[in-house]
Amino acid sequence: MKILIIGAGQVGGTLAANLANEAFDITLVDNNETSLNELRDKLDIQTVHGWGSHPDVLRRAGADDADMLIAVTSSDEVNMIACQVCYSLFRTPTKIARIRSSSYLTREGFFSQDHMPIDVLINPEQVVTENIRQLLEHPGALQVLDFADGRVQLVAVKAYYGGPLVGQALSFFKTHLPKVDMRVVAIFRRGQAIVPTGTTVIEADDEVFCIAASEHINAVMAELRKVERPFRRVMIAGGGNIGTALARAIEPYFSVKVLEYNRDRCQQLAETLNNSVVLNMNATDRELLLEENIEQTDAFCAVTNDDEVNIMSSLLAKKLGARQVVTLIGKPAYVDLVQGGEIDIAISPQQATTSSLLSHVRRGDVVKVHSLRRGAAEAMEAIAHGDEKNSKVVGRAIRDIDLPNGATIGAIVRDQTVLIGHDDVVVESDDHVILFLVDKRQVAAVERLFQVGLTFF
Repeated sequence: MKILIIGAGQVGGTLAANLANEAFDITLVDNNETSLNELRDKLDIQTVHGWGSHPDVLRRAGADDADMLIAVTSSDEVNMIACQVCYSLFRTPTKIARIRSSSYLTREGFFSQDHMPIDVLINPEQVVTENIRQLLEHPGALQVLDFADGRVQLVAVKAYYGGPLVGQALSFFKTHLPKVDMRVVAIFRRGQAIVPTGTTVIEADDEVFCIAASEHINAVMAELRKVERPFRRVMIAGGGNIGTALARAIEPYFSVKVLEYNRDRCQQLAETLNNSVVLNMNATDRELLLEENIEQTDAFCAVTNDDEVNIMSSLLAKKLGARQVVTLIGKPAYVDLVQGGEIDIAISPQQATTSSLLSHVRRGDVVKVHSLRRGAAEAMEAIAHGDEKNSKVVGRAIRDIDLPNGATIGAIVRDQTVLIGHDDVVVESDDHVILFLVDKRQVAAVERLFQVGLTFF
């Protein structure tokens, strides 16, 4: 597949890095030659210097025979024009654009073949807001992922010393939770992936990925960690696009305070939000945080557009007694440095956006993809098609499917029924199959597994 990426910023660079190792033909376009040179030296990709919305630049980049355009510059307008040019002049089959402004997103029918021909819209603020909202609803989770329209959830939790299942083999789950069907699909121990079996013993500080029907997830988490009381008080540092969207999404369910340094922006927020308290203050001011009872805050979410402010305000909030801190970090190199210490959860908007894009570049009928652990692992939802003659999965029990090393089938959704991926479950046509891959290099093998062949020997 030939993919044209417009924009060599953090999102475009992260996406190119994710796809470059998967045998895609990637061409990256940007008007910043320095960024292009840096990425070309690190990745096996082609680069073209110039404005990604100009027809001559797109032609030089190979738009004539590109299968997909992904426009992720920082300008909505450049992204939209690039899609329009590729539609009008080059008939590019699939056009994806990063659009951030609500002025465009709220115009019903605007993004269509008759007006602005964009096939898929990606809004980073919406993606990050949804990620944080899920974390606030599941105290103690490091990550919460939805599949099959929310009927199945995959959660990552860190097992704590003295937890009820630490020191126990995974087979003990069935005895301890006889009414809850679940599966541990992966364990990361000291940064290394372990493909779990029934005899695998959970150790303290293991990062455990569990899959279950959504209504059972909290019960599963309680077995790995102490029972966390629900969050009630949330403090948001930063009243930009993400902070505003997050406050609007959660204010019906939580007591919310928004900290914003710019006075004019505070006035806008006060007029926009209904139940949130808006405070004109610096999120790194110790005395003001204490005045606002930071020690009684359940979750402190730092979502400004400055990594340093987010990190420092989170560290300060945690030191002053905030129960959990969630920190937005734009520079990928910072994420691994801070998460797991005083900062409970670090969220990369680039990685979250990349996850949203991956489902559109996967071969086969893949409806959802989540990139995990900075792109090293992946969870995907694929639909099985065909029959026993032309499919390598349909009509076969999970134990008989030739899964690549490190790949695990966690669950199957059939109509409205959730079936956890035990060895004797047989895959049927139209099943939604949720897989976990500890090694993303096996993605191509999984894709081939779910492709229907003309004949199968």
